[in-house]
Amino acid sequence: MVSPAPTVIVGIGASAGGLEALEHFLTPVPADCPLAFVVVQHRLPDHGGLLPELLQKATPLPVREAQDHMPVRPGEVYVIPPGKNLSVQHGQLHLLEPPAGRGTKLPIDFFLHSLATDKQARSVGVILSGSGCDGTLGLRAVREHGGITLAQSPEEARFPDMPRSVIDAGVVDLVLPASAMFERITHFLGRHHQGDSAPWHPRDGNLGIGLEEIIVILRARTGHDFTHYKTKTLCRRIERRMGLHQLDSLPGYIQYLRNNPQEVDLLFQELLIGVTHFFRDPPAWEALIKQALIPMIQRAGPLSTLRAWVAGCSTGEEAYSLAIAFREALETVAPTGQVTLQIFATDLNEQAIERARRGIFPAGIAADVSEPRLNKYFQRDDSGYRVNRAIRETVVFATQNVIMDPPYTKLDLLICRNVLIYLDGELQNRLLRLFHYSLRPGGILLLGNAEGTGRVGDLFLPVDQDVHLFRRGEARPSLADAPFKDFLSLTRDSHKPLAYPSIPTATTDSSLQAQAERLILDALAPPAVLINADGDILYIFGRTGDFLEPAAGKANWNIHVMARGALAQELAMAIPQAASQGAGMTRIVFQNPDQGQARVIRLTLQPIQAPRELAGMLLIAFLELPPALYRDQAHDPVHGESRRIRELQHALQQTRDELRLTRKSMQSSQEELRSANEELQSTNEELTTSKEEMQSLNEELQTMNAQLQAKLEELTEANSDMNNLFNSTDVATIFLSSNLTIRRFTSPAQQIFKLLPGDVGRPLSDIVTDLDYPDLFENAREVLQTLTFSLEEIPTRDGRWYQVKIMPYRTLDDVIAGVVISFSDITKAKTLESRLRALTSCSGTNEEAGKHEH
Repeated sequence: MVSPAPTVIVGIGASAGGLEALEHFLTPVPADCPLAFVVVQHRLPDHGGLLPELLQKATPLPVREAQDHMPVRPGEVYVIPPGKNLSVQHGQLHLLEPPAGRGTKLPIDFFLHSLATDKQARSVGVILSGSGCDGTLGLRAVREHGGITLAQSPEEARFPDMPRSVIDAGVVDLVLPASAMFERITHFLGRHHQGDSAPWHPRDGNLGIGLEEIIVILRARTGHDFTHYKTKTLCRRIERRMGLHQLDSLPGYIQYLRNNPQEVDLLFQELLIGVTHFFRDPPAWEALIKQALIPMIQRAGPLSTLRAWVAGCSTGEEAYSLAIAFREALETVAPTGQVTLQIFATDLNEQAIERARRGIFPAGIAADVSEPRLNKYFQRDDSGYRVNRAIRETVVFATQNVIMDPPYTKLDLLICRNVLIYLDGELQNRLLRLFHYSLRPGGILLLGNAEGTGRVGDLFLPVDQDVHLFRRGEARPSLADAPFKDFLSLTRDSHKPLAYPSIPTATTDSSLQAQAERLILDALAPPAVLINADGDILYIFGRTGDFLEPAAGKANWNIHVMARGALAQELAMAIPQAASQGAGMTRIVFQNPDQGQARVIRLTLQPIQAPRELAGMLLIAFLELPPALYRDQAHDPVHGESRRIRELQHALQQTRDELRLTRKSMQSSQEELRSANEELQSTNEELTTSKEEMQSLNEELQTMNAQLQAKLEELTEANSDMNNLFNSTDVATIFLSSNLTIRRFTSPAQQIFKLLPGDVGRPLSDIVTDLDYPDLFENAREVLQTLTFSLEEIPTRDGRWYQVKIMPYRTLDDVIAGVVISFSDITKAKTLESRLRALTSCSGTNEEAGKHEH
């Protein structure tokens, strides 16, 4: 019997004016609907629960008020009780008390986040009419876990703030009228969850060709290659887009991509999964502060700057979390010298980087950031929370492709979380080796909770395995595993000779089989050596002292140098022949009598093709034969050996000696050439390293330049806004510094003071004025000292009147940096006041005259 599929839960968030939108949403839902609906609305604790009764009139589905531990069943609607938070876990609803204290209550974010965690791809998030930004972070969580997200059209919503907030945040798949949402949800879920009966499936033979076409289209449009992206992730994201557009075939979607470049951009954004929030996985941050940041600060010298790189930073929450964590670690340690942290935060998504640079986050971050941190490191404004200047200036954001662009180097800390999990194993290993190169010795690497160091684990040592915190090890990447074409040449120490691979030796064990095999090798196997193509000995088996001996002078483990006499001559001819033919061979060597004894040696040369690690090497075995063979072969059986034969033997011996000398000279030349080549290679590697460092420095300078340009644009825009504001108010205003020199003034101020643009920086007392206000400068100094504003009505010499207001000038950091003097023209009011007094005086005079007449 097949178990029923898990219930899909639709979480609906609404606030002010949401009742009408909820009715429009639920009206098309049939009585036999297989989905479950949970309505989360902002409801005050002291208001009664009338919402279930009101919604029951709009739908045939039973509508219930949620209770603690209530199971969620398909075909039912559940409504959050007033004054509660609601979550779902293992298909059951749980009621919770909202957190005490001040701050915005965000029940929609709270529920949608739990829904995404519990139901994963079988979750649906819907945001309807409402005020504020509740639901933005919740929809992001639903989308990150593979669910579908919808928002009501702002034009239709009575209160469009909540729908507009989620749309602007880029976390919405579909923007529709409320009445059209149910049909699109059912179509998407039917297409998304039909399993092996889908029009295309990862086991489909045509899938590879279709994916290649999509990857080519993405590369042509965006310049980024998704070849090494995990196939399952590609399929899942492509199928989401197909479901949203109601397309049932992969070729149809490919054609849709070709005809709609905007869809290519949307698919690209879909693949750049920005899973992030402040202080994600709190145990990891606690371990990072205690086991990495605090020791770094303690080891750092005075006036030192630590360097960190957050790769794949998305919208910046992780980078800002690191900056806050560093500040907290700095307060804990309180070093004697000033220690700073420079954070480079990069991501492939340009839109995410722009949002990160703004440093503005919705009010929902209060669920992840504690209230003390919010008060200390953020400023509350109408759009949510803004990162304060001290934290913002610690981080430099830049768009970067971590796979293709030069990395940041000489890092003390590198954070890359939930990036590697979307890449195949080959690219993961390449990036990990790149991270090893980027870190200083002893540098720290923090990975996501589903990521590890894989096959290159020897490059990193675990600091805290539970939170995936590692320290850079001293191991070096092998040439066979170089992550990029010239990766090893970029390291400073790559000119050092590499250790040749060796056959691993067996460690002591109690296995009877291992002991027996070792005894057989020692007793019966002939001595042998393993050499590479140049004749360098990589490994020695058994006792080879009877055949090879080190030469005097500097140690040289080359077999041509260590062999002697006829053995050296035979090896010089046999080794190249065996290597070129690729087949084993045997040679008999008649060693001339040395110290009174002749020897016969059988050489066995065997080229190695497998395993891959030993391919291209040569195994040479030595076996000494009985001396009788030498006598039988070395002496002519005919008695009375002729003189001619002895002469030929002598000539042959001379030729061999000359050949030996020539070979020795050639080997010396080869050694000199090899030494010169190593020196040139070392120089080339140093130049390449310098070039790479210059590229990294140039990348950092470009990043800083982009940051400064963005700041300049913001400053220019703010300056333009301020100038337009001053000109539109038509109020004379003068800004003075703390020493009462002119910093800025508006155009109307020139009607009171004889000001010119070149007067900026001059004392205001040097400027001629029409005001009859001799105490102006004394009052300004008094305002600076007391921080209490001054308000006076002052005439001019030509009959005008001004209300003069002097206030302290406060910076954004609440520092008094001068005074602001504003002049409001009250001439008309004074004229009317004078007339009124004159009329009042005339009226009083007439009354007195009347009294005298009586």
